[in-house]
Amino acid sequence: MSDKNGGYNATKHGKTHPKVYSELTTDHLIDLCRYQVANCYMGRIGLINSGGESKGASDLAEAVTTAVINKRGGGQGLISGRKAFQKPMNEGVQLLNTIQDVYLDKSITVA
Repeated sequence: MSDKNGGYNATKHGKTHPKVYSELTTDHLIDLCRYQVANCYMGRIGLINSGGESKGASDLAEAVTTAVINKRGGGQGLISGRKAFQKPMNEGVQLLNTIQDVYLDKSITVA
């Protein structure tokens, strides 16, 4: 999981303190999503995460996992173009409907 932390330093366009990544954050993906939400003017601008590249058989599971992490971290949506539209129509529709179900499910709440 630690490969998901430290992305700001990789962009090399600004300054930050090393403690941001060594002491002030965790490697937990929901925590990292929370920090993104906090950087979106404390949630006033909705966080929409990218669904990532299409990998094949694991796309549905990865999309659902990403949507749950986004929702539990306070995010508001998931971009899922490649995962849905590079598949046969029925599989793509199933993927999009499942992602919608995550955001509509009232039992999945902010962590």
